[in-house]
Amino acid sequence: MTSDQSAVGLSGVIIVATRGADGPGEVLLKMGGGTEAYLAYSEEPLPCGSEVLVFNSRGDRSVDVMQFGGGETDPLT
Repeated sequence: MTSDQSAVGLSGVIIVATRGADGPGEVLLKMGGGTEAYLAYSEEPLPCGSEVLVFNSRGDRSVDVMQFGGGETDPLT
């Protein structure tokens, strides 16, 4: 299993806002005892701090995300 595939099902926090169809942002995921940043694509724009769920891997450290949980959180906690 690649690291991108193992990201599917994880929750994370948007650290660079996504722009929906206009382009990706970045998501911070806790994995493997640390944190990893991935390019994050979403159908709708998501602001920095949004809690998201990874539902698909695009490979090359790129994932599809959707909003998850109660909204915005501090990405560094």
